[in-house]
Amino acid sequence: MHAYLIELVSLMAIFSFAIISPGADLAMVIRQAMVHGRRQAIITSFGIGTALMFHVSYTILGLGLIISQSVYLFNIVKWLGVAYLIYIGIKALKAGKTEIGVPAASAEGSVRGQSAVKAFTLGFAANALNPKPVFFFLSIFSTVVSAHTPMTIKFGYGLVMASCLIIWFVGVSTFMTTPRMRAAFSRASKWIDRTSGVVFIALGIKLATEKAA
Repeated sequence: MHAYLIELVSLMAIFSFAIISPGADLAMVIRQAMVHGRRQAIITSFGIGTALMFHVSYTILGLGLIISQSVYLFNIVKWLGVAYLIYIGIKALKAGKTEIGVPAASAEGSVRGQSAVKAFTLGFAANALNPKPVFFFLSIFSTVVSAHTPMTIKFGYGLVMASCLIIWFVGVSTFMTTPRMRAAFSRASKWIDRTSGVVFIALGIKLATEKAA
């Protein structure tokens, strides 16, 4: 058990940097929080965490190695991700000004009536359609985790990582929906939408340049 604890601590030491690094997931949660409210942003956070378990699962089962070695499969995932990021980027650019005429206590709700299913799907798709986690989890699991570690323990590592990711984004969701942040957004919502749109499109273009290692 001591060896497993060392593996988990080592994994989390590496993963903690990946959690807080800017990327499509963070941009998605921030925009969800500012445009649709805290509840939708938190649901999106759970979608991202679920997608992380998806990546961890196929890595543990060995499918990640197949994808990383197949340029064809890698490109399928990559271009789906590119199309998705550019699509939501264009939608953000086309969005008009968001009026937030609700009291701070209503920040839990959805500003534009976005469904929970859509909020979850946005988070899941943003993470699941990114091929970079294929290499990330393959590299850290093959480096840190012993080949003799039971599969159930490996899945346990994944659950801890997914839980920490969700907690981080729930924190971001909560902070971004405080009265002060929402008041600032109400004044600059159009430009925030445009900025987030440019960010999503830029991330899509960056992903398009990624090549299988």
